[in-house]
Amino acid sequence: MEYRKLGNTELELSAITYGAFAIGGTMWGGNEKKDSIASIHASIDNGVTTLDTAPFYGFGLSEEMIGEALKTQDRTKVQLLTKFGLVWDGSNNGKGEFFFDAEDNGKQIPVYKYASKNNIIKEVEESLKRLQTDYIDLLQIHWPDATTPISETMEAMELLIQQGKIRAAGVSNYSTAQIQEAQKTIQLASNQVSYSMLNRSIETDLIPLTVAENIGIIAYSPMERGLLTGKYFTDSKLKDNDHRNGYFNQFDLVKVKTLVEELSSLANAKNATLAQLVLRWTTLQKGITIVLAGARNAEQAISNAKAMDFDLSASELDFINQAISKTK
Repeated sequence: MEYRKLGNTELELSAITYGAFAIGGTMWGGNEKKDSIASIHASIDNGVTTLDTAPFYGFGLSEEMIGEALKTQDRTKVQLLTKFGLVWDGSNNGKGEFFFDAEDNGKQIPVYKYASKNNIIKEVEESLKRLQTDYIDLLQIHWPDATTPISETMEAMELLIQQGKIRAAGVSNYSTAQIQEAQKTIQLASNQVSYSMLNRSIETDLIPLTVAENIGIIAYSPMERGLLTGKYFTDSKLKDNDHRNGYFNQFDLVKVKTLVEELSSLANAKNATLAQLVLRWTTLQKGITIVLAGARNAEQAISNAKAMDFDLSASELDFINQAISKTK
């Protein structure tokens, strides 16, 4: 495993980071608790020391399972990354920016973007309790909230740093303009954004800014929620309540299938899976600090970690990039 310094902080994070969205179950067709906890333990055993979660994932369940899994681990050797600002429990009393209705066991739950100072402080206390820890290594706003001044949100995170409840402050899904506004109040450690072979839009303006400002990029959805594993082009069947049924439709699936087939030959030559090849490519892109990879069982977790067991030459990277260019 490779460990990388996050922005201007002292945090050293594993290049492959455990993404804990799927183990929350909600929007992912449910989960198996035993398998989820085993996937966390397997990740740590194989060098993945960084875990990224959020209160919204499973409406608290993802954080709770991480907290339970870490009971047997050395907390000082694990970096916990979580978020705030997506409120589903009604505690915002209608304040904030309506985001969407989430489905939970057949019930529609309105979710709001809400990043006021009081809400941040409340959410952090709840996260600390669920995670069974007294500090969070990196706290991130989950999505921008147009109803709260960015300065208010950043001032709240600065206060939490001073109190020792968080070690660093980051953002997620922030534009270049929003980052520049936030930087007036606090030195950001990171921006967590969607990035993959099929979605490279951040290379145009966001990456140049974060490189210049020494802000780390945490890439999420590098596998496009499993699409780039190739298995959904065979006989894989998603559950009816899996959000990916609609998500995959944004892509030209014929071109993606061709890409997957072209890259499979290189993956085989590297004695790697297609997923490992995709993850490794992502870790080697300019400005990318760490890459999130989800795992719902120990086998997947080990496979993700082993994506760092090989390298890619300049010619191999050129081959990959040429194949990617055909998807446009």
